[in-house]
Amino acid sequence: MRETRLDTARIRAARRVIDPVFLDTPLYRCEALEPALGCTVSIKLETANPVRSFKARGTEVVASLLADSGSRAVVCASAGNLGQALAWSGRGRGLDVTVVASRFATAAKLDRIRALDARLELVDGDHEMARERAAAIARYDGIRLLEDSLDIETCEGAATIGLELVDTTPSFDTVLIALGGGALATGVGHVVKAWAPEVEVICVQPLGAPAMTRSWHQRRVVTTDSANTIADGVAGRRPIPAVLDDLLLVADDAVLVQESSITAGMRMLLDHAGLIVEPSAALGIAALLEDPDRFAGRHIVTIVCGSNVDVDAYHRWVGAAPAHKS
Repeated sequence: MRETRLDTARIRAARRVIDPVFLDTPLYRCEALEPALGCTVSIKLETANPVRSFKARGTEVVASLLADSGSRAVVCASAGNLGQALAWSGRGRGLDVTVVASRFATAAKLDRIRALDARLELVDGDHEMARERAAAIARYDGIRLLEDSLDIETCEGAATIGLELVDTTPSFDTVLIALGGGALATGVGHVVKAWAPEVEVICVQPLGAPAMTRSWHQRRVVTTDSANTIADGVAGRRPIPAVLDDLLLVADDAVLVQESSITAGMRMLLDHAGLIVEPSAALGIAALLEDPDRFAGRHIVTIVCGSNVDVDAYHRWVGAAPAHKS
């Protein structure tokens, strides 16, 4: 297996170009969750920032490099969070930002992209079709294509979360990370394994969008014909080989969780932590609900990675979720 694409020196340098509003996010023990889950739970909260997700850590690095090089335009495909983050980072540096998204993406995320002055183009298909269209725009216009997870800046920006985790006390046993394209998991996993190798890195993905998890288990790229999950931020179908290679170096396990566990996790975060989150952000809690014996008595960190959610959909999901009483 080849060496990782991630570089520790670049990760540390990333902190110097990321707007401080996205750094040193809250990390705290949430005792109210613990009786129902049977373990010590700490939350790393990546939603208390202007774009309400971790994605701007990566787009800040990208936008800084583009501005320094004199580039004026960039395009990406996004289910919503990356596009919003790139629009925010690009606007602050005078970049023309184009975002291609599925017309089925969360309306609240698309509205926010428009509000941040990005050009938004919708495709009549899923995220993989949006990726193809973004690549075509980049070729035709001769501009930078930002590919989430493939472009190392997105992984190394996310890795700054790992720096903040390993600098904290007390120590933790396990970190649960939402798995989609892999930027968050490879970035955080790289730092955790470098500085705290005893910590277990577990990736969590919806059963309805299992491509990267299946790929991790089979140690080769496994694609799927469709994705069927409410967690649109992690609903990819075609893992990127280089990202899988990086993930194989740092992940101890990758698990799949049911949709009912995701909505139950969202409900628990509302009831016991006062947090309104998007489905991808509840994947860690979903994993704890599905396998309590595995995590019993351990200290778990779960990264709450986003809170851009359609209000009506949220009420449908959380209102229907079973309440887990503590």
